Amino acid sequence: MSETSTSLIRRLRGRVMGLAVAGTALVLAAPISATAATDPVSVLKFTAKERQEALAYWTPARIKAVGKSVDLGPTGPKAKPWPGTAIKTVGRLFFVNSRGADTWCTATAVKSANRSAVMTAAHCVRRGSSPDNTNFSMVFVPGYSQGKMPYGAFAVRTAATPRTWETDSTNDMSALVVDKDKNGRKLTDVVGSQSIAFNRPVGGSVSAFGYSATRPQLGEKLLRCVGTAKKEHGTQVIPCDMTGGASGGPWLADFNATTGKGVLISVNGSLDSMTPTKMYGEVLGATAKKVYDRAQNG
Repeated sequence: MSETSTSLIRRLRGRVMGLAVAGTALVLAAPISATAATDPVSVLKFTAKERQEALAYWTPARIKAVGKSVDLGPTGPKAKPWPGTAIKTVGRLFFVNSRGADTWCTATAVKSANRSAVMTAAHCVRRGSSPDNTNFSMVFVPGYSQGKMPYGAFAVRTAATPRTWETDSTNDMSALVVDKDKNGRKLTDVVGSQSIAFNRPVGGSVSAFGYSATRPQLGEKLLRCVGTAKKEHGTQVIPCDMTGGASGGPWLADFNATTGKGVLISVNGSLDSMTPTKMYGEVLGATAKKVYDRAQNG
């Protein structure tokens, strides 16, 4: 079942929220909340045992099954399969959502002090305006393509979001910290990283990427939308019709199709309707920088 439903429409904006998708249900324990309510950044921590269990949980068979469990209709004309060099930094973020269902988003490895930070959407971590409804069993698979996981899987150790998302469903972005891989290597040492910018003026060409649960791809192939970013409703918007599963995917400015590198200026956040023509993303400002800093120094 898709999370793009009327229950996830953001107040005051009239846009469809929740581009993650849900499949098989499973009830597990919730992670630990690690920050006080006065902190502008909210952080979830997963224990070593939980992280080991997450890696064991997301078997190739389960990953295949969750993709087949959701069909959000045909891929729209604006979203095109990425035909170029594989983008190692972008991957699928698998998790069990707060309702106990298997699901996924899209996420990106970015430059960071700890070489372990990943950017995605806040609604891929927890439900907005609902502090106790958090996701778990989170695993990042960079460079995912049609069942292949060429760089392995990285368990999520912590997930930071703005406190305003937890309390008021605003500022839909998140920064994760992942464990080393099974060979003891840090994420960006393995796949490289995208640059990230804060307080960048809105405008210019943007390439947005995501693993949309639309057919025929059904989350198995990376899709891209290209458009000029414009201000709207206090955020930024590009023409795009990717849907569930594309949440958290990067908006890359100054994108070089040869190298697969650009500057991350936002992430896929929400749509204009259930039959989308627009994708909205936050303008990464001071709060987003605090979230990112909490992750990169974690």
